[in-house]
This record gives sequence, structure tokens and C-alpha cells, in this order.
Amino acid sequence: MDTGKLEVEGRAIIDRNRFMTLATANTNGEPWASPVFYVADGYSTFYWISSPEATQVRNIAMRPRIGIVVFNSQQEPGSDEAVYMATTACELSGAELDRGLEIYLGAAPFSRGPEVFRPPGQYRAYRATVTEHFMLCPQASSRPCPVHGRISDHRVAVQL
Repeated sequence: MDTGKLEVEGRAIIDRNRFMTLATANTNGEPWASPVFYVADGYSTFYWISSPEATQVRNIAMRPRIGIVVFNSQQEPGSDEAVYMATTACELSGAELDRGLEIYLGAAPFSRGPEVFRPPGQYRAYRATVTEHFMLCPQASSRPCPVHGRISDHRVAVQL
């Protein structure tokens, strides 16, 4: 299967959207989904701002491996316009915080200065580094996919 078209579509989805959903879990494995505004640096590094008290942040501190999906919530059902990602997330500090804030504040419609993202400020900056990108296989239909043998929707790895 030629994934080139999917890769172009995946980059366009990330470029066109501004919210991603973080999929985190606590130490007991209880899931938590959180939509957040993001700024992407390329297609493998995503920055966002959250309160250090937010559930997703507490979960990331315990389990930094998270899932992310970026999708167009206005799409027609069945359009398959989404990018799924496996990532490792962290709170930024030191030089990484300076770089992350430079990227985030340079693109985000945020009117506050960087001091609110440093202790004892109200927010913190976070980064997710993508380890794998996936999109839905375009071959799925009512008959088995000729490439993967599945009838249902299924994801395929892509390189963004």
C-alpha cells in the first residue's frame, strides 16, 4: 500500500486543526481524555499549556506514555480525517521550557507573558514527542481489506 497520500493528508490535518485530545491514564489504568489547544513544531512535537493540577497532568507525571488524536470535529461521519499518535509527554523546565514557550507563544493566541508558565504561575508548558503516527486504512469497506484482511476500520502506520 502506498501511504504517501495518507501522509500528505495527515500533515494537512495537523496543519488545519488547533485542538488535540490527550488520552492519559492514572496508575490504576483509569482513562482520562482531555482536549487541549496545541502548537506543533513539525509533525512530531506538540506543545500545550495546562494547569499543574489538571487530571491529565497528574496522569502524565505517573505515566508519560500517552495517546493523542487530532481530528476535524466538523467532518462528515466516515470521512476518516484523523491522525492518531503514540507519544511520550512531559512538563518542560529549564532550557526546554524556554524553547517550548518560544514556539508556543509565537503561534498561540495567548495574551499572557511567559511568567505565568513558571512557578508559582498558574500554568505549565508541556510537550509530547511522537513515537508513532497512524491513520485509518483507506482500504476498509464491507469486504476484507486486500492489504490487511480486515473488514472493520483499522489503523496503519504512517511517517509524518
